[in-house]
Amino acid sequence: MMKGKQTWVFDNPPTILATGVVGGPFEKQGNISEDFDHFYSDQWINEKSFEIAHQHMIEDACQYAIQKANLKTTDIEYLLHGDLINQITPSNFAASNLAIPYLGLFSACATSMEGLALAALIVHNMDVNYVITGAASHNSAAEKQFRYPTEYGSQKPDTAQWTVTGAGTAIVAKQGTGPKITSATIGKVIDPGLKDPFNMGGAMAPAAFDTINQHLQDRQLSADYYDYIITGDLAKIGRERCLDLFNVNQVEIDENKFIDCGLTIYKPDQPVFAGGSGAACSAIVTYGHFIQQLNQGVCQRILVVATGALLSPLTVQQKQTIPCIAHAVSIENLT
Repeated sequence: MMKGKQTWVFDNPPTILATGVVGGPFEKQGNISEDFDHFYSDQWINEKSFEIAHQHMIEDACQYAIQKANLKTTDIEYLLHGDLINQITPSNFAASNLAIPYLGLFSACATSMEGLALAALIVHNMDVNYVITGAASHNSAAEKQFRYPTEYGSQKPDTAQWTVTGAGTAIVAKQGTGPKITSATIGKVIDPGLKDPFNMGGAMAPAAFDTINQHLQDRQLSADYYDYIITGDLAKIGRERCLDLFNVNQVEIDENKFIDCGLTIYKPDQPVFAGGSGAACSAIVTYGHFIQQLNQGVCQRILVVATGALLSPLTVQQKQTIPCIAHAVSIENLT
């Protein structure tokens, strides 16, 4: 199963059986609104805090996936989930209500592919039929924790990114119809030495390049094996930096097939600075848009590389650098 230094190859590839994707009102105005299961009319979602609204989204996304798979909540054997809020409390409280055996995850905005890789590993190696995994974020909750409450009206530079409000989940199954998880490359923490929390795309780009390059080496593939190589939320600045790293290291990649979720989810005229971000960004675009593309035969092979900046409000206040990580999962149509 282990191939090369960091890659798991699944000889009996698990199936992505169904997905659930929900978003906020700003996401409804975006570029891929037809790929969501549900939108909320406001950021509060009839809850008394943004953090409880965050939890509400996670529960809803899980229920949409379970219903679309024609399963019951009791059929799901494990829940793997994470978010950006302190101690991943929205995921923890959602797991309490869902009452599914739970593994909480945190890789910041790389959590979606960490969860998908681990879900595939559990299904592949254990006597387990159904695992649900996902990631979520909430713009107002993240702003309050990492920066300033939106009411403060603080100014941001063009390198900043817009945290996605939403949740994306997937049911990974031992058998069934749907795209297959064929491999996963577990990333290393890469610290480029940057300290600016408003330039996370630039900070995450070296981790994205390192994981993609390692994946191609481990599987002995060229980048054109995939219809798309999809990064999580490098956005404009990080994508350009990552392309520079491919060029400097003489790794050939088709720029037109190098896609970023943070540049896919919103329309060009939406005021999102350099692009989208947040743990939900790669989860929503992958489980909503690209799984639809695979199911419709628009593409056959994708590599999704979720990227995460492993900072906290405390490390920013202490002027520490921003360590980053990227996890990659290949998803393919095999029939």
